[in-house]
Amino acid sequence: MNKTTSLIARAAAAASFAAALSLPSVALADLSFNVGAVSDYRYRGISQSRLKPAVQGGVDWSAGPFYVGAWASTIRWIDDANPASSNKVEIDLYGGYKGEIMKDLSYDVGLLTYQYPGHKLATSPNTTEIYGALTFGPATLKYSHSVSNLFGFTDSKNSSYVDLSASFEVGPVMVAPHVGYQKVAKNGDFSYTDYSLIVSKEVLTGLTVSGGVVGADTKSIAGTKAYASPANGKDLGKAGAVVGLKYTF
Repeated sequence: MNKTTSLIARAAAAASFAAALSLPSVALADLSFNVGAVSDYRYRGISQSRLKPAVQGGVDWSAGPFYVGAWASTIRWIDDANPASSNKVEIDLYGGYKGEIMKDLSYDVGLLTYQYPGHKLATSPNTTEIYGALTFGPATLKYSHSVSNLFGFTDSKNSSYVDLSASFEVGPVMVAPHVGYQKVAKNGDFSYTDYSLIVSKEVLTGLTVSGGVVGADTKSIAGTKAYASPANGKDLGKAGAVVGLKYTF
């Protein structure tokens, strides 16, 4: 199927879905795509790609305050944890509702599931979270709560993640500081604080370059970092520089 036909088909499918939910039909402008690459895929401060580059991409659809989307990235940690696995990718599916409480104060609630097809881990890494966020001006406070086990940790249902982030202009660039705390239920040695400072700039229409520092203050267990890679022993939460390139269309 060529690109034009594919986009028309996706727009028609989106309109049909909206009609089924009694939502207004949406134009193609409400459907967006993104592709990109990063020098290291960090999630909540922990490298998912063993401190190596990753390729990423996603699709988002919205109708008024409702939205759904899918996003994927190449990863390494599943295969590193169990070489019998045939997993090379993380797939995220999400949906939610956004609204405004008053001027400069908005909210966002939704559900997000992380899927790892082909994994061979004893405890499934597939994770589902519900989340809620409040945004005031440039700052956002978000809480995520797992309704399943968290990323392969045994008996870790009801884990939580709280993060505070912001995004504001400084001259010609956008600056985004962030700090968060991951609590792993009944696995306290794996709870930690993470942080990042990212600077980005749209250099061409839809094309954004970014760079910054990301890290996590993880604990040591018997002299080894809690999030050490099983492949080479490197600390996957150590502070490091990350650069990225993303195109949205």
